Amino acid sequence: MRPEAALDVCLLSPYVIGIHGGFGLMARVGLILTPGFADWEYAFIAGTASPFYGIDVRFFASATGQFRSQGGLAVTVDSSLQQCLDWKPDVVVVIGGMVWERAEAPDIRDFLHASRSSGATIAGICGGTLALARAGLLDTVPHTSNSADFLQQNAVGYEGRTLYRSSPAAVVADRIITAPGPAPVSFTCAVFEGAGLSSEIISQFRSMLAAEHR
Repeated sequence: MRPEAALDVCLLSPYVIGIHGGFGLMARVGLILTPGFADWEYAFIAGTASPFYGIDVRFFASATGQFRSQGGLAVTVDSSLQQCLDWKPDVVVVIGGMVWERAEAPDIRDFLHASRSSGATIAGICGGTLALARAGLLDTVPHTSNSADFLQQNAVGYEGRTLYRSSPAAVVADRIITAPGPAPVSFTCAVFEGAGLSSEIISQFRSMLAAEHR
């Protein structure tokens, strides 16, 4: 069954209504995965954006190949960060995982700056916010994460503590999206907004997922 939020979206055409009106190429969202990525943080984006909302979603990794999610799902990511830059997504999404807290965390600072310079909205959830913090993207905008101490202790060079917001939901500011790990729904809504979905569709999506908690 199609979610009611998708009723006004054309699912079969490679063209959709753009954020500024009129027809244009479908919005693009690039998901950045790492070994041990958090299964629940990307699921709503990957599972609904393309089939229900006409958004082109693709997966990328700093080290391509096969690895497993935090829950043990084996995946193969063939596309590199350079390929993501070449693809020019509207939103770049850094998915969390324990690796971001370790010394072997990939350094994607240059990639994030290049993506932002190309016009992409940059999003990070849970451990993914550490990548944004290390890149200095959180130093000048309101943002959130798992906690202010989480950023301070794990992101060398982070200088945005005065702009930290203790929020259970995603925070959006100047094309930067951040969220704590338990907030995949509001994070997905913010990513969809960055991809150009209408506020009406996003409101319907949020209400649909919240219905079981009423």
